[in-house]
Amino acid sequence: MHDTLATDYQADYIIIGAGTAGCVLANRLSKNPANKVLLIEAGGKDNHPWIKIPIGYLFTMNNPKTDWCFKTQAEEGLNGRVLNYPRGKTLGGCSSINGMIYMRGQSLDYDHWQSLGNDGWSWKDVLPYFKKSEDHWAGASEFHGAGGEWRVEKQRLSWPILDNVMQAAGEIGIAQSADYNNGDNLGFCYFEVNQKKGRRWSAADAFLHPIKSRKNLTILTHTQATRLQLSGKKVVGVHLLQGKNLQNAKPCFASASKEVILTAGAVASPMLLQRSGIADKALLDSLEIEQQHQLPGVGENLQDHLQVRMVFKLENTNTLNELSHSLLGKAKMGLEYAFFRSGPLSMAPSQMGGFAKSSDKYSSSNIEYHIQPLSCDKLGDPLDKFPAITASVCNLRPKSVGHIHLSSKEIAAPPIIKANYLSHPEDQQVAIDSLKLTRKIFQAQCLKGFNPQEYKPGAQIQSDEALLKAAGDLGTTIFHPVGTCKMGSDVMAVVDNQLKIHGLENVRVVDASIMPSIVSGNTCSPVIMIAEKAADMILSS
Repeated sequence: MHDTLATDYQADYIIIGAGTAGCVLANRLSKNPANKVLLIEAGGKDNHPWIKIPIGYLFTMNNPKTDWCFKTQAEEGLNGRVLNYPRGKTLGGCSSINGMIYMRGQSLDYDHWQSLGNDGWSWKDVLPYFKKSEDHWAGASEFHGAGGEWRVEKQRLSWPILDNVMQAAGEIGIAQSADYNNGDNLGFCYFEVNQKKGRRWSAADAFLHPIKSRKNLTILTHTQATRLQLSGKKVVGVHLLQGKNLQNAKPCFASASKEVILTAGAVASPMLLQRSGIADKALLDSLEIEQQHQLPGVGENLQDHLQVRMVFKLENTNTLNELSHSLLGKAKMGLEYAFFRSGPLSMAPSQMGGFAKSSDKYSSSNIEYHIQPLSCDKLGDPLDKFPAITASVCNLRPKSVGHIHLSSKEIAAPPIIKANYLSHPEDQQVAIDSLKLTRKIFQAQCLKGFNPQEYKPGAQIQSDEALLKAAGDLGTTIFHPVGTCKMGSDVMAVVDNQLKIHGLENVRVVDASIMPSIVSGNTCSPVIMIAEKAADMILSS
């Protein structure tokens, strides 16, 4: 592994981005010692102390050492607010700072991709790739794999209040779920997590570190890909800047004899294509970038899950809020984690999940709950001092779409991220109905002993108009951007069903940006699956 590269480099495969997908591809493509593989990461090594401790997500998001610290544009649907937009800036990418939740989505998601003309991407086609890398705590079964690199474990703690919330959901007809990942995720259950013995298990831990000493694999950190080099319509390499400070970075070039593979994620992959002149001409003209290839869909079709975070004050129970403000509580948490790798420091951001239908209009679950025995104004802020629980609910299939564009051709310039949250009438109705359903759960009989009192948005907010405004005030990203280099064959598609960029040779995109529509759940493990499937396609081509 190198922080810098002394000379230009030649490889068979160049992988741009050592995030979730990049780590998988580096592992699979370098398994054959005849393949010379170069893995490029713009961030640094994953040695920040908070990366490995699960609760550390509070200190890695919005931290410039581990997060690119992007922001959205002001969002009309969120009443003019600007959101933080975390993206991993380290080996492992977002899997090094995310919520560690192991989730695939629904079988319908992948069957929909197939119905759009993307042959080979149905549920029956992708399930073997989910299982291939999985190491599930319960062992191998019809829906799960064992012995793979991607460890899936049960959480190492529970909270009585969460058990009661699960019972409350049952009271109103939302049953418990035995397995969120068998193709139908309807119901409530504790999330399974990508951890190993109480520590975060990132894609770098799983796929990269065990094989980083392979002689045919070179890993470069603090190396920014600036643009792709084309020879006609063939991508032959990538221009790089090396150094922690871009102002003093050293330019160099890496050439690829077989393929260049973009795995930089739904934000950075379209940015690199745009900087390379591969995008819509009108956008490139506005940036004074010479067009190399017309692809109007680059950076378009941005989809994301918007979560609306409701908070209920509680009585007669303990939550993380009080523990975090107590010296004794902090000491107890620290000792429990140090000796047993359990307790609150082993927590994923959300311990319990639930999938439900916001109304009878939907034939399958269209909303997801993330339930947390804590509350704060926003992630990273100090926790409230009173006992409380957060019930965050997101629309799994948003109709609102946005875009990601370069703001300038300057390498260090941040992107323009415009998600257009709550711009579609159906998304607005789902938000309203979700808030009403959450209230119904917290009015269930089995929660009466905790006397839940709605703190946010507040029980006084009743009309649909007021609830929609509250959703705009409370809504924030749940960090699942996808779709900006979508797979398909229509005019706005960027890659085909082999993930090859339309009209170009020797180049693919392999990350969340290729999803034609967002999956009905968390996005990290679907990206692992995409990379596994892509590796097979690349090696057989």
